Amino acid sequence: MRRDDIVEAARDWLGTPYHHQASLRGVGCDCLGLIRGVWRDLKGEEPEPPPPYSPYWAESLGQETLAAAAMRHLLPVALGQERPGDVLLFRWRAHLPAKHCAILSAPERIIHAHDGAAVAEVAFTPWWRRHLSHAFSLPGVTD
Repeated sequence: MRRDDIVEAARDWLGTPYHHQASLRGVGCDCLGLIRGVWRDLKGEEPEPPPPYSPYWAESLGQETLAAAAMRHLLPVALGQERPGDVLLFRWRAHLPAKHCAILSAPERIIHAHDGAAVAEVAFTPWWRRHLSHAFSLPGVTD
């Protein structure tokens, strides 16, 4: 699979309404549901089902649950070396675990889902860059 394939698959989700814990293109998804859906579109069955989670799971658990799951199935990328098609994780505060994810669609753009909005492609602004905590590549990506 090429990086362009990942970006194209993510763009197919644009406009999907936000729905916590969902992962159905055109129907509803959250940020993790977007990543899960792109995985299914390109790689097939998901490697593991996500556990039930609340919108505040990261704060209440205080654990890097999202990053740990990504480490089990994705390939780490050094921050600053991310490329289009990579999965990005964000933390809202330095002392909190990562709890948001997106796909880098261009050097200056990300695709993500967030509460109150449909899946969108937005600028990868300095604000987002300050909150970037992890980057990963899907296995099997060819450049």
